[in-house]
Amino acid sequence: MIDADRDRPGAFTVLMDGTPQSYVDLDDPTNLVFEYVRRIGHVVDLVRPEGEPITAVHLGGGGLTLPRYVAATRPGSRQQVIEADRSLIEAVRARLPLPKREQIKVRCADAAAAATVLPPGVQGNVDLLVLDVFAGARTPAALTTAEFFGSLVPLLAPSATVALNIADGAPLAFARSVTATVASVFGDTAIAAEPAVLKGRRFGNLVLIAGAVPDGLARRLAGDPFPGTLVDGAGVTRFAAGAKPFTSMNAQESPAPPRGVFG
Repeated sequence: MIDADRDRPGAFTVLMDGTPQSYVDLDDPTNLVFEYVRRIGHVVDLVRPEGEPITAVHLGGGGLTLPRYVAATRPGSRQQVIEADRSLIEAVRARLPLPKREQIKVRCADAAAAATVLPPGVQGNVDLLVLDVFAGARTPAALTTAEFFGSLVPLLAPSATVALNIADGAPLAFARSVTATVASVFGDTAIAAEPAVLKGRRFGNLVLIAGAVPDGLARRLAGDPFPGTLVDGAGVTRFAAGAKPFTSMNAQESPAPPRGVFG
C-alpha cells in the first residue's frame, strides 16, 4: 500500500502488512524522515568525499528511498537494488517513478542470492552495501548468518562500508548476536541507534556499520534532529559480549515488534 502524505504534496509512505516501510519525497529525495534511514544517510554522506559518485548495492528496496538519496547527493553513482517482492517493485515504479537517466537497476530476487544475481562488474567494486530486508516487520533468519554475510564479501571494494538495519528490544539478544556475526565477517563494526534502544528501554532500529566506519559519523549522529549515539571499538565488544554468532545452524529471525510500535 502506498499512502500519500496529506501534509506534503509529492510525498508518500510505503506500507507492507500495515508496517511503514519507506517514506519517499519525490520533490526532495534528500528529505529522509525515518530516523534509521537518516542514520544510513549520514553514512552515505561520509563514505567517500562529498558529491563523489559511488557504486552502491541495496538489499531490500522498499520505496527506493536510499537509492534516490544517493542519486541526488552523489550524481553519477551506479546502483543495484535487489527486492524480492515483485508486486512492490511494480507499485513503486508505477506511482513513485525513479528520476530519469539515473543509473539505478532494480532486480527482483531473493537477497540471500545477491552474490549470484548481481552482474560480474559489481564484484569487488561496491563502495557501499546497504542491507535493509524485512518480511513484514521481521528480518528473515537466512539474512543474519555468517555464511550469508560471507557470500557478500567478494562484492566489496577495498575500504568498503556495510550498513545493516535491524530491529530489536530488551534484552537485545538478537542484536547482540547479529553484531557478533557482522564483526566476525566484516571486521571493524559500530552501532548507530537512539540511546533508549541501545539500553533496551524500548524496541527500535539499530544500524550496524561495518568495514570502513566513516570518520565523523558520531558527530553527525549527535547533531541530527533525531540524535543518535555511535557505539564503536571496545563499546561494541562489550555490547556483543557472550553473544553467539549466527550460522545456518542456529539462525533466527528478528523478534516481532510490540503491536503498534512502528505504526
